[in-house]
Amino acid sequence: MRLLLNWVLSALAVWIVSRVVPGIYVSGPIAALIAALVIGFVNATLGLLLKILTFPLTLITLGLFWFIINALMLKFASALLSPGFQVRTFTAAFLGAILLSLVNMLLKWLVHPSTSGRV
Repeated sequence: MRLLLNWVLSALAVWIVSRVVPGIYVSGPIAALIAALVIGFVNATLGLLLKILTFPLTLITLGLFWFIINALMLKFASALLSPGFQVRTFTAAFLGAILLSLVNMLLKWLVHPSTSGRV
């Protein structure tokens, strides 16, 4: 149940980002759900591999290179889902990747806040 809720929250985050960042387009709620699924899959596979391979560069840039990798993964997911989910420019992908992670984190925090400190 928690996995399904996280998927829906990620789709909501994709939809919110598409409304805020010019250059990112989602055709509807089904496209947002599919985009969230594909973005998660791409980040879990190809994104993880790229983050491991570019770790020295990430260390040199103090972690800033991960923003570029996340933007590339968003652009790649857009290429797979072209009609329903589009990221038109790299700048939109860069801003969208940053905002997507922030919105996703905020939504997940709102739905299930931390239980630390409770007895």
